[in-house]
Amino acid sequence: MPAPLSAAQLARAVTAGETTPHALLEQAEARAHRTRPLNALVSLNPHAAQQADLVARRVEAGEALPLAGVPVVVKDNINVTGTRTTCGSRMLEVYVSPYTATAAQKLLNAGAVIVGKANMDEFAMGSSTESSASGPTLNPWDHARVPGGSSGGSAVAVAAGITPVSLGSDTGGSVRQPAALTGIYGLKPTYGRVSRYGLVAYASSLDQIGPFARSAEDLALLLSVIAGPDPRDATCLQAPTAFRAGTPDDLRGLRVGVIRESLGGNTPGVDAALQAMLEALRGAGAVTGEVSIPELSHAIAAYYLIAMPEASSNLARYDGMVYGLRVPGADVTEAMTLTRERGFGREVQRRIMIGTYALSSGYYDAYYSKAMKVRRLIAQEFNRAFEAFDVLVTPTSPFPAFRRGEKTSDPLAMYAADVDTVAVNLAGLPALSVPAGFETVGGVQLPVGVQFIAPALSDELLLTLAGGLEGIGAVQLGTPPEA
Repeated sequence: MPAPLSAAQLARAVTAGETTPHALLEQAEARAHRTRPLNALVSLNPHAAQQADLVARRVEAGEALPLAGVPVVVKDNINVTGTRTTCGSRMLEVYVSPYTATAAQKLLNAGAVIVGKANMDEFAMGSSTESSASGPTLNPWDHARVPGGSSGGSAVAVAAGITPVSLGSDTGGSVRQPAALTGIYGLKPTYGRVSRYGLVAYASSLDQIGPFARSAEDLALLLSVIAGPDPRDATCLQAPTAFRAGTPDDLRGLRVGVIRESLGGNTPGVDAALQAMLEALRGAGAVTGEVSIPELSHAIAAYYLIAMPEASSNLARYDGMVYGLRVPGADVTEAMTLTRERGFGREVQRRIMIGTYALSSGYYDAYYSKAMKVRRLIAQEFNRAFEAFDVLVTPTSPFPAFRRGEKTSDPLAMYAADVDTVAVNLAGLPALSVPAGFETVGGVQLPVGVQFIAPALSDELLLTLAGGLEGIGAVQLGTPPEA
């Protein structure tokens, strides 16, 4: 499969009259059909042709649109009016969105055409996109392996060339980890940089919408479109929204700190990719060193003792009374019980139960409150590390894509897949997974990623870094086999 054109290239072609929004939509839908075995998309947008019509009229009228006609998919927990938003769950399998999320609306305002909704782990709770009620998503590099999660469908849509860019959500690594496992870029912006209005909540203090792309230019373009304040989201920040990709000159003098605690337990291919990236940075004039953040050893435990209680609270609304699945019962209590029992999958039920337990009387201080203290400590230690370094670096995942079913029977092993990513969400920092190489496993080349972490509101630093790395040939994008 030839490398697809970037979103920026497609927008320029539409503006110049070299192609049309309808032609790009037809190509994306045809590609979605050809790659259907990957199960990247759970539904197509029934209003996409109307959106393409509107974009064509706006372009003809001379309106400058940064995403003119660009086909995009969004994760199935991002509401778009008139489309199904299932969150990968039987609980919402017939739910149709009555409104559009702010991030999705900004895409439309910029001229994008939303092709459809991407598959995901149920309610974004997972690291493999295996728990979806619509079935698992397959990794285009090896169909026997997972694409990562929970935004696996969004990652595969870009990696397999259905669309040049997509949106996912990242609560503990759900954009960065699948980006690494499918060989593309994945950006988790600073918490509050992108509105969460219209994003179905998992853990509200951790959730953040973020883009997938195959180039630094497209990442910067997409973040420039979706970022910005929103009066409907009180946590959304007043901050600049113009971003650009950088050049190799931006790497000169950059201080890059390797987090020492991330250097153990990685596969040889991941270690090799990290070392190659550091060598490339030094060759471009950057300064590298090591920094220790011992508190990161508590990040997984703290993360789940915060995320699960928040999930328990957020998912209480799915009781069969107002919308979504409703299973009749002899009385209200039985109806609610049956609805939640049949509507939620095993992993979601597990997290609700653990979260409810952690918030219960007598255990709140022992678990949730203590985890919040660890969260503050981790944030403080990141700030200390940034006194000596401009950016920090770790592997995105300690291993490449694992086989389907390999970790589903062991929840702790699945949770550990996010060991390098969850601390970023706890601290509210921006982080970027960069495609950094490949590891051969069982005769198959599998992508690996390197994660760069920046101080809060330093998202542009990550984008200039990405552009600089592209300029020196340190980014290793590949094209997966045909589906």
